[in-house]
Amino acid sequence: MKATALIAEDEALLAVALQTELFGLWPDLEMVAIVGDGRSAADEALRLQPDIVFLDIRMPGMTGLECAQTLTEEWPDAGKPFPLVVFVTAYDQYAVQAFERAAFDYVLKPVQTARLEQTCDRLKERLQERLLERSQESDASTSLDVIVTQMRALLAAGASREDSVSPRNAPLRIIQASTGNTITMVPIDDVLYFEAADKYVRVVTAERDYLIRSSLKELLVRLDPERFWQIHRGSVVHCDAIASAHRDESGKLTLTLRTRPDNLIVSRLYAERFRGM
Repeated sequence: MKATALIAEDEALLAVALQTELFGLWPDLEMVAIVGDGRSAADEALRLQPDIVFLDIRMPGMTGLECAQTLTEEWPDAGKPFPLVVFVTAYDQYAVQAFERAAFDYVLKPVQTARLEQTCDRLKERLQERLLERSQESDASTSLDVIVTQMRALLAAGASREDSVSPRNAPLRIIQASTGNTITMVPIDDVLYFEAADKYVRVVTAERDYLIRSSLKELLVRLDPERFWQIHRGSVVHCDAIASAHRDESGKLTLTLRTRPDNLIVSRLYAERFRGM
């Protein structure tokens, strides 16, 4: 069976070893790219649209989980079916159970030939089922619906894991934003939304913007989830600041705010939150 695959692995020797094992088990599998970080994996997967993506969990810049989330949010509706995602991980059994629920498959490091052969057999079977689908368009839609549900489960499992490992920090009441030699105290109630900006987070209020040296992930565990809603992997909005949610003909959801002209995009992963009552 002709199929295409991409490997994302930051350790070059492990990437070559995985490619060699795959070639021995599946000679017809075409390797379209081997990349060493999550951002490149997302970019190349979106460009090449392979049938299968092997994602290392821990990579520099963007993890395998974040890469899968990016693909879920940015995969074109009119493109090929969403790729079958296989996580390659050295994580503990708790995490593996989450991966098993949320990915097509997983393999543990160091990769064992017998286990990888099982994965290849499953991949071939699923790809054959896709070929038998009546139309690629309906299959692509179904694949995206399934992966969105799976990714929500994976993100929820990851959040539960973090909460079980370390105690939740006290909820934020004040954002301390530094500008030069001045530190501005921004009440959390004044924040309209947070937006990831490289190594910083942009804090947006009705009057002005601030940059704080933090990650959105670090902020999320200190925000009240009933008031601050994640709407994209890179943005969190204060629910009271939302004026309306508009869905266009392609299904893309956009939020307008009460006190600023900004429009915020809601990704597929979080669109379920916005339903009429």
